[in-house]
Amino acid sequence: MAGAPPGLPAGAAAGSASNDVPARTPNRRIQAADMAGMPEELYLLGNVVIMLAYAAIMVAIVVPVARAGQLRTNKLAVATALIFFSCAVGHGLHALTAARGLATGAGHPASWTAALWDVLTAGVGVYYWTLRRGYGVLLDKGAMYVDPWRQHRLDAAGARERAARASAENHRATLAAVVEHTADAIIGADPDGTITAWNSGAERLFGYTAAEAIGRHALIVTDGESTDEQARLMDRIRAGERSLSYEAQRVHKDGSPLEVAFTVAPIQDGAGTVIGISVVARDIAAAKEAAERQRAMQERTHQAQRMESLGKLAGGVAHDFNNLLAIIVNYTDFAMQGGKVDATVQADLAHVRTAADRAINLTRQLLTFTRGDAIQPQDVDVNTAVAEVQTMLERTIGEHITLITVPSAQPLTVRADPGQLQQVLLNLALNARDAMPDGGTLVIEANTADLTGDELAVQPQPAPGHYARLLVSDTGEGMSPEVAAHVFEPFYTTKPRGQGTGLGLATVYGILAEAGGSINLYTEAGVGTTFRVYLPLVTSAGPAPGRPARAATPPHGGGRTVLVVEDEPALARVVTRILGNAGYRVVACANGEEALAADAQRACDILLTDVIMPGMSGRRLAECLHERRPGLPVLYMSGYSNGLLGTTHVLDGDIAFLEKPFTADQLLVKLGEAAVAAQVDRAAVAG
Repeated sequence: MAGAPPGLPAGAAAGSASNDVPARTPNRRIQAADMAGMPEELYLLGNVVIMLAYAAIMVAIVVPVARAGQLRTNKLAVATALIFFSCAVGHGLHALTAARGLATGAGHPASWTAALWDVLTAGVGVYYWTLRRGYGVLLDKGAMYVDPWRQHRLDAAGARERAARASAENHRATLAAVVEHTADAIIGADPDGTITAWNSGAERLFGYTAAEAIGRHALIVTDGESTDEQARLMDRIRAGERSLSYEAQRVHKDGSPLEVAFTVAPIQDGAGTVIGISVVARDIAAAKEAAERQRAMQERTHQAQRMESLGKLAGGVAHDFNNLLAIIVNYTDFAMQGGKVDATVQADLAHVRTAADRAINLTRQLLTFTRGDAIQPQDVDVNTAVAEVQTMLERTIGEHITLITVPSAQPLTVRADPGQLQQVLLNLALNARDAMPDGGTLVIEANTADLTGDELAVQPQPAPGHYARLLVSDTGEGMSPEVAAHVFEPFYTTKPRGQGTGLGLATVYGILAEAGGSINLYTEAGVGTTFRVYLPLVTSAGPAPGRPARAATPPHGGGRTVLVVEDEPALARVVTRILGNAGYRVVACANGEEALAADAQRACDILLTDVIMPGMSGRRLAECLHERRPGLPVLYMSGYSNGLLGTTHVLDGDIAFLEKPFTADQLLVKLGEAAVAAQVDRAAVAG
């Protein structure tokens, strides 16, 4: 059969013979494509645009990652780039297929489903691009994009981390500054002892700079004797000891010795292995000196307290002993004056009287030690005192002793009792003589010295000032430290029994303390001893005080009534007998209350009273009687000295006072002087 006539439409003969059906099939497919698909040009354009967008995204990921050097480490970024690369390739293939169909005329239209998928993937790319524009590519390990909330937390965490790092850096800088500028030496070393750190304190202590010390062994600061010791200590640290503290001698760069306190500790890593050694060193020479000075000052304070306690004890013993001596002396005098005893008894009484006088001298030495003896201070030339002592010693010291005196080149004037100053020099010189039984040299020298008041071995502690200094030196046996610590204590002696009382140096101490002076002892066993006596210099001379005139013979009582108040009955009887024999009427009482009552019954003319009594003191009794009769003469007596009672404010310094023990003549003369002085005072008031 023939085909369809030309010029007819393709579907005009649809109902004709069956051989016409194939001829019209292509036209139906084209029509279906037009109805079910989309133009291939639009499909091609869409895939090209998406391909280029994905390729641009891939490049935007790869370029910064490559610049950051993370192509191998940032696997997530590389994987994301590969995904966009594969998508770009896929869309490129789609575009290539569409382009070939258009070029050959054999179209291959895409379905709407594929087109919608391409649009969706394009939207994904646009969404990624928007996120990238907003947050950028995360180049660190982890997710490439961070949502705002997570980004806020990451920023906060980053700020905290930066703050912590800054604080740690500041802490390390502060610690480094402290280590560098601390006064202590801080040294670091490796386990073998090689120095790895050396601060400025170490430079000051040891003299080496950091450049000189670092890299050298720590033995550079040791001497030969301490090298082994330091090696053993470092072995102990390496063996696991946590810390060592010790004191040792080290050597400065210039060779001078150092007294150093060390604290050594190991430096360990996280596993506990010792990787280094830290050393803190401090110069303790000054601290040791200060501690020794403090110890010496405490010892001097204790010595002063001990001497004060001994002085109080000695004063009390002297007071009670003087009461007994007054009884012994006066009853002995009564017996010797009786005239009815034979010569043998008279000789025996003379021995008793001599022994009593020796006892009186001992009590006077005790009172001198307690700074209570009555003294007559005046301006004394030190060179004159040295010359007088030299004259006395030349006759008594012995030919086996070489005596040398060195007076001061200029006059030295001190305020002291002349007799007591001579007693100081004589006691020291005689002690020096006894320390040289086989002979030697004794030197007495006078010069000056300036004291600051901080001298450790000088006692009592001197006030700062300019002093006259007397040195008494010998080449004798010297003393041990144990003996030297007690030489100024009363009754302490190293001499055999019967050859010394132990009061010589105690008396020296008391005299100097009373005169405002001090003494220093330096001695070495087998070498000799030097005593240094310090007395304040007098800058302007003053008149020497006159001594009170004493009557040649005791005055008669003339029947005057004496109220005697003494709590020691035996001594009261002695006083009553002396006064009765001298023409006085005596009313004796044991205490102040009895005396007031007796005076109320019969007014007395003179009051003779002990100072220290139970109940009412002598001073209070005198005050009560003066309320009745203001001009009543009063004579005080006591076994304590006037000086001691004055320092304790029991009596004033200008009262009439009689020290026990006393003789009959001494009592009568003092009583007469008190009566005369009272008459003069009454006349002055009346005039």
